[in-house]
This record gives sequence, C-alpha cells and structure tokens, in this order.
Amino acid sequence: MTDRSTATATAAGGTAGLVRAANAARTAVVWDALEGLLARLGGGPLEIVDAGGGTGGAAVPLAELGHRVTVVEPSPDSLAALERRAAERGVTVRGVQGETRDLSALFAPGSTDLVLVHNVLEYVEDPAAALHDVVGITRPGGAVSLLVTNAVAGALHRALAGHIEDAHRLLEDPDGRWGENDPMPRRFTRRQLLELIGGAGLTQESIRGVRAFADVLPGHAWEGDAQAGQRLVELERAAAQHPELIGIATQLHAVAHRA
Repeated sequence: MTDRSTATATAAGGTAGLVRAANAARTAVVWDALEGLLARLGGGPLEIVDAGGGTGGAAVPLAELGHRVTVVEPSPDSLAALERRAAERGVTVRGVQGETRDLSALFAPGSTDLVLVHNVLEYVEDPAAALHDVVGITRPGGAVSLLVTNAVAGALHRALAGHIEDAHRLLEDPDGRWGENDPMPRRFTRRQLLELIGGAGLTQESIRGVRAFADVLPGHAWEGDAQAGQRLVELERAAAQHPELIGIATQLHAVAHRA
C-alpha cells in the first residue's frame, strides 16, 4: 500500500505530487506495521474495527485487501464521506455512528481480530477506559493498533516555532498540553503509552516513531527533487525503530496483542 501510493505521488510531479509524497512518508511506517500484522493474524478475511476511523483513510485500503471493516465514528458527516470514498473505490465498509464507549453494545465480546485506535486516545475523556472497551471486543490472540501524539515531539515543535515557554509547559504538564489554547486535549509520552497498554492487559509487540522527519523538513528540501518523497519514506522507515529518534517523532505507533 505504501509503495504504491509513494510511487503515484512521485510520478505525479509538481507541487501537488510532492505534497502527496510527503503524506506518503507520514503514513509509511504505520502501513508497514499493519501489513506485517495482517499477515501474522491470518490469511483469510479478518474482522477489523476502526474506532474513530473518520472518513475511511485506513478502513478503505483495508477493505480493498479483502477484509471486513467497520468504522465506528461519532461524526455523521465523516460517515457520509466514508460511504462516498468506499463507493468510489468499489468496496464495502460498514459505518456506524458511535464512540469507544459504545463498542461493547455494537460488537460481541472477543469478536474482532484487529481494532485500530488511531488519533483517538488524545480526545476521549478517559483513555484507560476507552482502551478497556477496545480490548473487550478483541479476540484472544487478536491485536490492537494504537497511534497517539507524542508529547516530547510536541515540545520540540513548539520550541522550533519560537514558543519556548509553551514547550517548557508542555513538558511539565501531565496531559502534554502547552496551555488553555492548545487545540490538542492530550499528548502521550512513550512511558504513558506503555502504561496504558499494560494496564489494559495487552502485550506490547512494538512501538515505532512515526513522522520523525516529515513534519520538520524545510520546504526547500523538496524543490526540484522528484525522488525526495521516496527518500523521505526510506528515512522514516529507518528512523521508526531507532531508539534515539522515536522520542522526537510526531506520533507513536504501538502494536499490542490480547493474550
């Protein structure tokens, strides 16, 4: 999935093509992990739930691979966009209006092979309770894919933007926020993410850093270089599991399993 989208972006050329290439670099690490995970979970169609899956950016490609995917999303507008996207790609994705606390009412216990929880825990009232609801519908031996915003990287980005005091406050705040006007309700450190995973009774397989360079690369790095997108994908892949670079990645991606 990643290589195909990157190749398309590179071939497109021009500013729009480079933007698509940058976006491919931002998602490459997550898709690499998901592709390997899908293979390990089994060869047949899997039951996949994308909690907070929005307009289907992850769900539709998974459905294209032949899996049965349900998106649980609170926004009716996003669900309508999901339906259009799936129709355009010729696949079926079930869309259900709801939140993580509704999962136990929507799915039988242990009925799901894989649950995606991407960019969700930052916004829920109680991340531990939300993850508990997710685990409840995951089958024994099944997996949970977690993608969260990294607090350490948030401080770095505020400092690079010249907001030194904000960066300092973010590092000291238990929710990883730089102030009342911070649009992000919560960010996580690697330690906090590991504690959530352990507290939910999940076994962590790996934690990767996502977007270590893509979000801080200066714009002029793209000028006149049709191969920059692919090279950035390769750089992000190399950085994803580098112990010293995981800490500065914009997002942390964890794959965890239910025993």
